[in-house]
Amino acid sequence: MIVRNLEECRKTDRLVKAENGNWDSTRLSLADDGGNCSFHITRIYEGTETHIHYKHHFEAVYCIEGEGEVETLADGKIWPIKPGDIYILDQHDEHLLRATKTMHLACVFTPGLTGNEVHREDGSYAPAE
Repeated sequence: MIVRNLEECRKTDRLVKAENGNWDSTRLSLADDGGNCSFHITRIYEGTETHIHYKHHFEAVYCIEGEGEVETLADGKIWPIKPGDIYILDQHDEHLLRATKTMHLACVFTPGLTGNEVHREDGSYAPAE
């Protein structure tokens, strides 16, 4: 069994911060934990816009707190996001994530992340090895 605390993990290298300051993500469970997925609590900061395109990962995102919107770039559709909403990037959707109030999101990635990934210029993470 693995038991971890969010605030304790935020004091370690499990807290990953975006270079541009738009977000941070606490990786509570990673690929090497053996679950074939990873689980993160991510904060998207108020007034930011982040380009994301997970070409190699499936992601499900559940909004715990805050408000914003997600826009799919292929068709320009915009969905408001508020507590209780989930969006699922089942088509590796290239998108923009905007926060009007800092959003706290629970995120599950398949395959699981290692914890060392950084967004590449195109908004993606490298494929899992």
